[in-house]
Amino acid sequence: MSGGLLLLLPGSLMLLALLIKAPMLRRGWDQPLNRTACALLVVGAPITFLASPPTIAAVNRFTGVVNFSAPLVFGLATVFSGLCVVLVLQWRGGPPAAVRRATRLTAGVFGAVTAAIVVLFVIGDAPVERLRDLDTYYATTPWIREMIVCFLVAHTVGTSALTLLCAKWLRRADRSLRPLRSGLALIVLGGLLDLAYLAAKWASVGARWAGRDWVVLSTDVAPPLASAAALMVGAGFTVPLVGGSAAWRDFNRYRLLRPLSTALRGYAASNLRTVPLTWWSPVGIRLIHRESVIDDGILALAPWFDPAVRQTAYEAARGQGVCEARAAVVADAAVLAAACQDRAAGGAGPGHPDPYRLDSRPLTALSREFRRSPVVAAARRRAAVGRA
Repeated sequence: MSGGLLLLLPGSLMLLALLIKAPMLRRGWDQPLNRTACALLVVGAPITFLASPPTIAAVNRFTGVVNFSAPLVFGLATVFSGLCVVLVLQWRGGPPAAVRRATRLTAGVFGAVTAAIVVLFVIGDAPVERLRDLDTYYATTPWIREMIVCFLVAHTVGTSALTLLCAKWLRRADRSLRPLRSGLALIVLGGLLDLAYLAAKWASVGARWAGRDWVVLSTDVAPPLASAAALMVGAGFTVPLVGGSAAWRDFNRYRLLRPLSTALRGYAASNLRTVPLTWWSPVGIRLIHRESVIDDGILALAPWFDPAVRQTAYEAARGQGVCEARAAVVADAAVLAAACQDRAAGGAGPGHPDPYRLDSRPLTALSREFRRSPVVAAARRRAAVGRA
């Protein structure tokens, strides 16, 4: 936790997620789920930074209270854990009245624990500043000991609830929702790392109660786990928001269409103009340009489309166990690949009285098969041999 970048990165990811979600929050302020998610991001963003030894020392000096950072960090982490449980309740759904009652109960319990952490610190005695091992150093000190236990219990409950819910959701989520699944997987990984952090903390505190010295678990093992957990959870909240945005979808489609665009750029009819581009053109305009290049190239190659090539490729794909819909896309990609070879070799086209019309959609699927399918590669080779 001593590296500046490592300290700032988890919080920066949560702030990024909050900025992305802000417009949605303005439109749906009446939705508790939106408010809870944003509150969780606001509370979670500064925790890792505030928990670093340099920041702990600076806060203690600024307030003039020895170990003031302890209730500050423990309190924020407890609020974060409570928000995780509330988020679990709202994600899980159910009768609105029951969800509201459970939410109020959770807020009351974790709010009381947060208040207890502050009160226990005030009535306790922690005169020696500890930047890295406060929990083990004061594990047997009256009232401070109870403050530490309150924090660990609340944090364990919150992390366990969030991890279990996201793991269940990940198993049920549609595989086509890749940004959501990636985000859930990152949160689950972060939750497991956080539980490992808590296990190290519990072990070090328990060892102190038993008269043993396992402080290394608290000072050397736990902090890297906490940093990694915060990074994964921050990324987990960010990925679905970024990955589900219109700009990200446009960029992903733009990237997937590159093989077709590269292959067809030189075949577009000379009298057709595409959307002009500048270096600052947004990805949406670039996507329109790339789709225009592909459509123009397909139109220009239409005289070289051979129905026999399509039939051969379709039968080959079906023979390999490919489903009917995908086999049709593979066959169209094979027609296009063979037409590229014929046109490049200077052929005049098959001259079929009823030429095949390429109409496979989406273009991204056509582009993928054009680049990857062995059936398409075989059609390309046959066309090259036939024109040699």
